[in-house]
Amino acid sequence: QVQVVESGGGLVQAGGSLRLSCAASGFMFGFNSMGWYRQTPGKQRELVADIARSGSTNYADSVKGRFTISRDKAKKTVYLQMTGLEPEDTGVYHCNLNLLPFDGRSRDYWGQGTQVTVSS
Repeated sequence: QVQVVESGGGLVQAGGSLRLSCAASGFMFGFNSMGWYRQTPGKQRELVADIARSGSTNYADSVKGRFTISRDKAKKTVYLQMTGLEPEDTGVYHCNLNLLPFDGRSRDYWGQGTQVTVSS
């Protein structure tokens, strides 16, 4: 059974830093990408950053230069280092795991989310 578990959220003052972790388990093959999405009230869930199997990364314009996504392949864990946090970064951060196994059918798995609150 595939599982995705986030950790590392919390309350921080503007300008501060946090590191989120996302650990995936329950699969052997088919890793395609992992990423972080942010959910805020009244808005659609939006991509913050993701990292592909090749190691290439993608960031939302609002976090470029402040956030860094990285991956530990052996641990099947993705990290999101957030610096220079702003109140607009507040939200529930959900981790996404995308698998593309041999059958060619893409599958998405989501964690329950971790709250990040940035006070001004």
